[in-house]
Amino acid sequence: VGENWRYGRGRAGDVGTLNAEAATLGLAVFSAPRIKHNGEPISSTRLRSLLTAGDMPTVNALLGYAYRSEGVVTAGRRLGRQLGFPTLNLPWSPELVPRLGVYAVKVRRVGDDQAWSAVANFGVRPTVESAAVAPRLEVHVLGSDSPAETWGEGTALEVEWRAFLREEQRFPDVAALHAQITRDRDAATEFFLR
Repeated sequence: VGENWRYGRGRAGDVGTLNAEAATLGLAVFSAPRIKHNGEPISSTRLRSLLTAGDMPTVNALLGYAYRSEGVVTAGRRLGRQLGFPTLNLPWSPELVPRLGVYAVKVRRVGDDQAWSAVANFGVRPTVESAAVAPRLEVHVLGSDSPAETWGEGTALEVEWRAFLREEQRFPDVAALHAQITRDRDAATEFFLR
């Protein structure tokens, strides 16, 4: 257990009471000290707060690996393709919803080693959706040599979330949306070139 672990009614039990009770049963208890990052303890509460703020570099530093999501490619309305930015639509319903917006991500087919740079939107698509919808993850793979065209419906993909680029927003028309998607693609490309 962690050094600040609590249990029981009103969280009255702690490591000391657990040690005393465990000794009567012939059990040993190991209490691990809290690990800190930049002087602050790493905790699930801190991770949840950072994730909902979109602070992916710190989330990934605290986890020790890139935050990941998995989904199976499903058919969409092909609006991204019509705009020149074909996307992989990945239904994903996390227990804790990250900040809605645009992210620089890496994507790979589940089980593959090679990951591809991509830009992703996780949101409700306010410019093209007239009614309230659940957030959806849409990924546009960067570069002309990616295998994205072969990842059809039913392909299981893993997405590594690297950086939050901007909040999701409503645009006055599809032309303005296209211009912003172009800037998002460029921002993600620049992020991965650093």
